[in-house]
Amino acid sequence: MSIVLYWHPQSSATPIAAALAELAVPHERVKIDIRTGEQRRPDYLALNPNGKVPTLTVDGAPLFEALAIHLWLGERFGVARGLWPQAGTPAHLQALSWCTWSYVTYGAVLVRLQVATMGDPALHHPAHVEAAREGLNQLLALLDERLAGQPWMLGADYSLVDLVVGSVIGYSVYIGAPVDAHPHVSAWLGRVQARPAMQGAH
Repeated sequence: MSIVLYWHPQSSATPIAAALAELAVPHERVKIDIRTGEQRRPDYLALNPNGKVPTLTVDGAPLFEALAIHLWLGERFGVARGLWPQAGTPAHLQALSWCTWSYVTYGAVLVRLQVATMGDPALHHPAHVEAAREGLNQLLALLDERLAGQPWMLGADYSLVDLVVGSVIGYSVYIGAPVDAHPHVSAWLGRVQARPAMQGAH
C-alpha cells in the first residue's frame, strides 16, 4: 500500500502527521506550500477540491478532510496496534462520537471565537467573543466531567481518540478557549501533547 501525505508544517495537517507517527505507518510526505498558494494548483485541486491540507492518497486515491483521514487511519491501522477500538464494540461508538464532537460540535463554536477575535476586524465584537467563549466553556465542562473519572478518552489506555480530540483542544488554547479553567482537561492535554508522536510532528 502506497500512502502519501500532502501537508504543510504547523497546519491542520500536523495532527495527521502525528497519527501516522503514532501508528508507525510508512508513508511519503509532499509539502504543499500554502503560503505561496500551491494548494490552489490544478493538480492539487484534483486531489482535494477544497484547496487545503491535509490530503492523503492511498494507492493514488485521494482522501481529504482531517477527521475522515483520522477515522480511516484508526480503522485501517489502529485496531491492530491497540490504538483504536474494534468495530461493533461500545468503545468504537464512543470513539466515533468524541472524534466527531471535537471537529464538528466543538469546532463550530471555536470558529465563532476565531472569527470574532482573529478574522475580519469588521466582525469583531465583544459580545460575540463572550458568547463563543461561554459556548466553549460549556463544552469543555462536558469533557472535564468525562476525564474526571478516567485518564484517557476511552478509559485506562491512550488511543487515537486522545490524539484527535487533543489536537482540536490544543489548537483552541491558541485561539483563546478557557481550557485552563478545566483542570482534568488541562492535565489530560498535557499528557497528550507530551507523546513523542505529537512532539515530533511539525
